[in-house]
Amino acid sequence: RLDAELKLLGEYGLRCKREVWRVQLQVAKIRKSARILLTLDEKNPKRIFEGAALLRRLHRYGILPEDKNQLDYVLGLKINDFLERRLQTRVLKLG
Repeated sequence: RLDAELKLLGEYGLRCKREVWRVQLQVAKIRKSARILLTLDEKNPKRIFEGAALLRRLHRYGILPEDKNQLDYVLGLKINDFLERRLQTRVLKLG
């Protein structure tokens, strides 16, 4: 775990491990909500409404591509998907 965190720090230009932990928490919460929604019946109004809202939010942030429009894809999200969207990462990659 420590090596993976150190690698993320260097790869994405993060200042401290707290930034990695914060993103890990975001990913964990999103994946947990998707897991809970997937346990519900497909016709359940809560799953339809909240699932669509979750997918729309991830599409809007640019974390999940538009063609992956199912809750199953949310479970496949990694920390790297979130870190790629940071402005600091974009600046670091450009130059």
